Amino acid sequence: MEKEKFIIQGLGKEKSLSGKIKISGSKNAVLPVMAASVLFEDGIKMTNVPLIKDLDRIKEIYEGLGIKMDKLSNDSYFINTKKVRSGEMDEKASKMMRASIIFAGPILARFGELVFPHPGGCVIGARPIDLFLEGFEKMGATWEHKNEKYYIKVKGKKLKGANIFFKKLISVTATETFIMAGVLAEGKTVLSNVAMEPEIISLIDYLNKCGAKIKGAGTPVLEIKGGDLLKSNGFVYENIPDRIETGSFLILGALCASDLEICNCDPFHLEVLIETLKDSGVNIELGKNYIKVNNKNKENYKTFDIKTHEYPGFPTDLQSPILIYLTQVNGESLVFETIFEGRLNYVDDLIKMGADIKLWDALRATVKGKTYLKGRELDGPDIRTGFAFVIAALVAENESIINNIYYIDRGYENIENRLQAIGANIERVIN
Repeated sequence: MEKEKFIIQGLGKEKSLSGKIKISGSKNAVLPVMAASVLFEDGIKMTNVPLIKDLDRIKEIYEGLGIKMDKLSNDSYFINTKKVRSGEMDEKASKMMRASIIFAGPILARFGELVFPHPGGCVIGARPIDLFLEGFEKMGATWEHKNEKYYIKVKGKKLKGANIFFKKLISVTATETFIMAGVLAEGKTVLSNVAMEPEIISLIDYLNKCGAKIKGAGTPVLEIKGGDLLKSNGFVYENIPDRIETGSFLILGALCASDLEICNCDPFHLEVLIETLKDSGVNIELGKNYIKVNNKNKENYKTFDIKTHEYPGFPTDLQSPILIYLTQVNGESLVFETIFEGRLNYVDDLIKMGADIKLWDALRATVKGKTYLKGRELDGPDIRTGFAFVIAALVAENESIINNIYYIDRGYENIENRLQAIGANIERVIN
């Protein structure tokens, strides 16, 4: 099997990247809407779909469910659900993508049964599915685990509305899953202590346009009144810009750009990052759908501490890129990861590049800057750290090699060409 890698020439002390970079559609918004297609009797047209590897996994899951995914243009698709059926979710796709579990909600709601393997994805800590199984039990399902698969059935083939409080953690994926489960359930479903990310609001807004009855978008409590199959009736799902990609490029611009404009984004979705970087001394200009970074006269940024938190707090998906930033500011910073206990596992690689980082436990690290990073060979362990390594390689002196770039391709569309367009020396090589 061919493996690909990036070879990157570091910029060292230079801030030479410049130009415009356009943000793709949101990976974390479009995937749940694709899962929600199971709830529709007439299919969905969607635009601003990112061309990422996770689309291949969705197609594999669709094939097993009888759903057709027709490409209309470079970033537009029609999801045809006229022949949708229940079945066993594709094992390979499910094990490669954690988000595959969101299909469980709409499939159980529509068909009352499902077989699926334990979902996989990025290795960023324990990610059990107890929250999902407990919720389905409350809605009238029974399950068993055998032969490394979960077998779930609903008595009478119809989920029942239930009160579900997410007491263990605030989960984006669980919130989305049970929103969709409640859309076709009998009676009312109330979800409490839910996630409030923009991607969830985008999902709710579209489902409501198409006949769902969901109240409370953007609040910690959602109320879903169950009903019939949804109909798009010509409503197109217009995917929102990817806020994590926006944040990744904003951090890259703060470190490596003289003058960078990030286009087709929504600055409102990244207030915590923008205000943090402004306080640090980064020169940022905001527009309705753009962010400009100008660092021509900036050399010394102020340090700060970071504690990841559910939205609207500091995103866990930007923890590794912001840690790279903190290696380049004067002073000591604390990074406290509160979402995934394995998400600081990458720091040893940065230490080998020359970073001064002390890992106190699985969740906390102190970063002392300013340090000069040296290029080296790295293995990207997950989507977001993979791109953080790209940032580190561009900040560093000399050449770096990043292996395992499949993860980067899962979340960032055509990344090397977009970075080349703003002056980065990055090349994709097939081993």
